[in-house]
Amino acid sequence: MKSIRCFVIAFCFLGLMACNKNEEEPLQNVEVENYIALLVKGEFTAMDLPVFTEADIPKLLTYRNKTEKITNFPRNMISSYMNKECSLGMYVLWTIESIRAVAIDSEYLIGRFPSQNPVVKERSGGFDLVPEEDAHPIVAQAYLEWWQNNQGRSFEEFKVADPLLDTGLSWH
Repeated sequence: MKSIRCFVIAFCFLGLMACNKNEEEPLQNVEVENYIALLVKGEFTAMDLPVFTEADIPKLLTYRNKTEKITNFPRNMISSYMNKECSLGMYVLWTIESIRAVAIDSEYLIGRFPSQNPVVKERSGGFDLVPEEDAHPIVAQAYLEWWQNNQGRSFEEFKVADPLLDTGLSWH
């Protein structure tokens, strides 16, 4: 029993030693263009999404239609579904949803992840995922319209509006 206790204490100690107190700092200081470049190169190494704000949404939206595949990106570790690749545009849209989810303190928020994965499913229920090639153009248009239709308003006024509400889709 004593050896188990020693193992647990050693494991906890190593875990604390591995913690980087400044781990979130790079996530707070990353620029959109740098984030995109790192995703494209497969060099974004953080375990969570960056700390972006509504001020970053216009820049992020410029990448919404990008279909090139990325394979090294932060994943929500609680999900049992492991998507090996994702289009850059779909991942950027999920990043925008993260900004909105954090702002409204969404019940689905896990860290900065707005849902389990950067994929969508039918809103009507179930767990059948919609193929990305079908969903991506719909999601991209929905987020663009959500942003453009609310220009001139404070983000506080429209952050609760779900961009996907009228699409029949929701994040998985």
